[in-house]
Amino acid sequence: MNESVQKISAGGSDRLQRVLGAFDENLNLIASEFAVNMRVEGVTVIIAGDAEKVAQAASVVENLLVLAAGGESFDRGKVAYCIELAKEGKAGDITKLNSGVVAITSRGKPIKCKTVGQKRYVDGIKKNSVTFGIGPAGTGKTYLAVCLAVQALKQKQVEKIILTRPAVEAGEKLGFLPGDLQTKVDPYLRPLYDALQEMLGLDTYTKFMERGSIEIAPLAYMRGRTLSNAFIILDEAQNTTREQMKMFLTRLGDGSKMVITGDVTQIDLPDGKKSGLEHAAEVLKDVEDISVIRLSDKDVVRNPLVMRIVRAYEADGNRRNKLEEPIDQ
Repeated sequence: MNESVQKISAGGSDRLQRVLGAFDENLNLIASEFAVNMRVEGVTVIIAGDAEKVAQAASVVENLLVLAAGGESFDRGKVAYCIELAKEGKAGDITKLNSGVVAITSRGKPIKCKTVGQKRYVDGIKKNSVTFGIGPAGTGKTYLAVCLAVQALKQKQVEKIILTRPAVEAGEKLGFLPGDLQTKVDPYLRPLYDALQEMLGLDTYTKFMERGSIEIAPLAYMRGRTLSNAFIILDEAQNTTREQMKMFLTRLGDGSKMVITGDVTQIDLPDGKKSGLEHAAEVLKDVEDISVIRLSDKDVVRNPLVMRIVRAYEADGNRRNKLEEPIDQ
């Protein structure tokens, strides 16, 4: 083993503490993931171990220090993501996470992109009229879209926000639930309600709803309409058929922006029905003013355990697909 020792000056105790985390938990995570020894002397981080691993660990620390200089602090999930980038030889992408504030919640909390994939997604929404955000649960697809929609409404770039989902249930039957269609799909729209209320606060949210500036409705309610001067989000789009997706996309009117989000590993359509999400993303990927952003397990920003859960299911799916492949005779 080619042993190496590298010393990194933090340039200040405040920057160093941001990188170390509470009780040095970030430092310990980096040391564990790269199997190196790390210690702190004054404001200097000393890394020892296999030369290649030391270099990777050092690249994480150095780039985190750059972000810390701008006032960034780091939770375990963000550090774990930075470690993944370094393992892929993309440590330089870490500093791209200093991408500014996407939005401010009603309580004054700044919302920032936590992964490079999220930054590409936000940039895609800002630059294009139609953006597809495709990826697993926990990547912030819906939340970030709602944040940008609220910003556009507040800045009077649009006159209203329209949020919609297909009325397809995950393992349940809507027909057995009491009430009209709106009442039945309300539970499936709850993530959208929650995101809006966090961004606007309950009072402002209620005012906008009463005024008609925010509309939340099942996808079926979009048929026959032209949606102009609006920020429109179609959530759970993996559960649209090809016909429904075409219908939705052709509702786009002047001055409007559309974001279509979904996870193609969680399709709840009846057997034999093809998802309109993947089809549309493939058909429209080269069309001007449309962006298709694919997020991965590395962009999961919930508990780091969610990233490992997503990977485990993907590995199991790949294994099952291989077992089901026909054997050439």
